[in-house]
Amino acid sequence: MTLWRVVALLRRERPRLLHAVGLKPVLYGSFAAWLLGLDVICALGGLGYLFTSGSARVRLLRHLVLLCLRLSFMRSRTHVILQNDDDAEKLIANRLASADRLTMIRGSGIDLVRFQPSPEPKGVPVFAVVSRMLADKGIREVVLAARLLRWRGIPCKVQLIGKPDEHNPTSLSRQTLSAWEAEGVVEWLGYRDDITAIWRDAHVCVLPSYREGLPKALLEAAACGRPIITTDVPGCRAVVRDGVEGLLVPARDWRSLAKAMERLAASPELRHAMGRAARARAEAEFGQDKIVQQTMSLYRKLLGRR
Repeated sequence: MTLWRVVALLRRERPRLLHAVGLKPVLYGSFAAWLLGLDVICALGGLGYLFTSGSARVRLLRHLVLLCLRLSFMRSRTHVILQNDDDAEKLIANRLASADRLTMIRGSGIDLVRFQPSPEPKGVPVFAVVSRMLADKGIREVVLAARLLRWRGIPCKVQLIGKPDEHNPTSLSRQTLSAWEAEGVVEWLGYRDDITAIWRDAHVCVLPSYREGLPKALLEAAACGRPIITTDVPGCRAVVRDGVEGLLVPARDWRSLAKAMERLAASPELRHAMGRAARARAEAEFGQDKIVQQTMSLYRKLLGRR
């Protein structure tokens, strides 16, 4: 089966799958480069939905997607940019790409001038989740953890900032989100673009995602000096070391998530220490200038080779 027929089949059978894993530019661009005999650099954001979904249809189509990736990435004139070490190991283990044509560049970089640390706001601790409203981002676990904290009488607020994504198979409905807000367990603020204000008004960043490339929400929170609670999964653990910049919990484990939230709610000193460490790591590893320099260096290297 040709690459074009495989892509056409995927597009017809499950267009949302390609959207969910961000593969459209990679597959179409690689195919065009192959037809024209050009070099191509594929920047792969992550392998999230492709490897986390347990749906029978996705498992069936996964083999076709992997075939597409193998045909795309194994060309000698294809180079792949990845954002975390776990995805690199996954591609190599599945014989999807050659190690000598992989480059690790951690995200698209953070503007360290725009995203500056600020003092914690007064009042009860605010846990902010900045994300698309997807089940795969751990939103249901956040709600369950918030319910448990309320039952235990832990004073705090839990805010969901983001909107559903109708193109993603795991998107939560507006009705579900509104029902949770009406219940009083979380505040759903919808989409907002004033991200610096969000972190200025919050105490802790939370993102219990099932898998990521390198989540920009965590990088922005780190740059703003906020401690982070996230999952011990690819992408997320590339930003947070457990007990240093924040706390890592198992994916899909809302009880562990609630325990971590309770721990940070009770300790301003721990929040401050982790927030300082998060900012320091953002400066050392994730600054925009550093990422741009790494990206331009790769392009110059490949252009020079040709």
